[in-house]
Amino acid sequence: MQKQKADALITEYLHKIYGFSVKKCYSYQEAEEMCSMIVEAVYSSLLNTKEINNIDGYIWRICENTYTGYVSSKKKHNNLPLEDAEMPFWEKYSFDDESAEEMRRLRREIAFLSEKRRRIVYMFYYENKSVSAISKETKLSEGTVKWHLNKARNALKEGYSMERKIGKLGISPVTAEGMSHCGNVRFGGAPEDFLRDRLELNIVYSVYWSPKTKSEIAEELGLTLVFIEDKIDLLEKNGYLVKTSGGRYTTYVAFSPESFSSETYGKALKLKLKIAEELAKNYAPKVREAIKDFKDVYIPGGNRELLDAAAIFYGIANNSGITINKDLSEYLIRPVNGGEYIALVELKKENLTPDYKCELDAARYQTCGDMTRWSDKYPSVRSWSINSVLDSRTGGYANNWEFDYEYLYEYICGELPDNIANSEKINRLRERGFLTPENEVNIMVAKIPEAKFFGMIPFLDEETKNKFSDKIIEYAMNEAKNYPPQMQDLIVSRSAGLFIGNAVAVMTMDILYENGTFRPLNEREKTTANLLMFSDRFPD
Repeated sequence: MQKQKADALITEYLHKIYGFSVKKCYSYQEAEEMCSMIVEAVYSSLLNTKEINNIDGYIWRICENTYTGYVSSKKKHNNLPLEDAEMPFWEKYSFDDESAEEMRRLRREIAFLSEKRRRIVYMFYYENKSVSAISKETKLSEGTVKWHLNKARNALKEGYSMERKIGKLGISPVTAEGMSHCGNVRFGGAPEDFLRDRLELNIVYSVYWSPKTKSEIAEELGLTLVFIEDKIDLLEKNGYLVKTSGGRYTTYVAFSPESFSSETYGKALKLKLKIAEELAKNYAPKVREAIKDFKDVYIPGGNRELLDAAAIFYGIANNSGITINKDLSEYLIRPVNGGEYIALVELKKENLTPDYKCELDAARYQTCGDMTRWSDKYPSVRSWSINSVLDSRTGGYANNWEFDYEYLYEYICGELPDNIANSEKINRLRERGFLTPENEVNIMVAKIPEAKFFGMIPFLDEETKNKFSDKIIEYAMNEAKNYPPQMQDLIVSRSAGLFIGNAVAVMTMDILYENGTFRPLNEREKTTANLLMFSDRFPD
């Protein structure tokens, strides 16, 4: 397997491998040791394997095999997991009957303690360390150590004698029907990589409407803190949880409301269609006029309308929004492996107006974009694309690699001959339709810096915006009422700014194809519809 692909897979599976290690091991130190062993084994195996049909099964087999070898070389009893330990009698607090149920409940309460307190309790009661020794090891004062021990005793007494309440999410967890992002992601760093697991999804959602401490998150989910604390830390480290005052967490992930009105959405679509009719008549000709003298472009098949259509789509998607001046930087998620984006989660939701029927097909206007890709290896290489019903591309952002454009650039430069050594790259380009079976380049390539080309595309004039701005802002304000307070700036800005966006662009293009301004696309042209690569070289 090619090194770049192996690197991407390692990044994608790293946090899963670490989670596997944590569950199997008796301490976080052991987990990290075993995780590094597994990663080394997986990486080595990937580099020496050509084809893998089931990557999940392949990696988990290596995990299990590495774990088996690990436990055979270590004595597991050297490390005692606190949640499985036998709890000794507490000072002034003992039980007449050491029943299995009592011990289970007590171990449960230990697991609800914070990580710091669990560690101090473990050192004091199981390792028989003095307060002084614990103080030196933890770098806490002796008074602080005693305070934590006292608080732990009180918490255990209180928790043991009460029936813990399970929150709503512990009884009825939410389910994601889709995830997306606005911005740039790196491989293994998209919302799907952090929230694919239902537990992680519900941990983040538990703090959405009101901030919570780690213990409060655990209680809301009906789980012990020891079981989810590492997951909370991972989500915080990657920006999905944000610590606030009092040790509480909130989140800036945008979850959709759990209910919606198809009637409200249908009315919004009708307004979008009115805007599209206006743009097809007055804005599209201005875009075509603005780029009519641009000639430095390779168009497969020579149909200039492909470039005009892409420019119009870009202009509507990017140069036509209603601007709300809000600083949205706090909503950007920045995972440790790179990327910067707004995370969006579509929850399973109830339709409050199920009998409403809209004559417009909402599914037709769903898109994946704007997507930009760039190459660190070849600075002149960039791309822009939006996937919609107007093109034949599949897989959305996850199937749109920066490597694709690097490979194509190498092919254009004559550095990627079609031979066995390059078969993986060539096959990838053919799979995406970027190369025809006859090895012809099959996407538009503009010989101009990206910013310079898009700088030629005009912004929608204020007069046209003002025809619709009051209704758009009213819609955005009403939409924001369905979200928690910390999310409302984002929702107002996005709803207003993106109202004239990708859906309106699809509607506008439908009008232009239907009224004969553009001729219908053939199958070859659908590969590059609304996709542009920028480069300093042209195909031959």
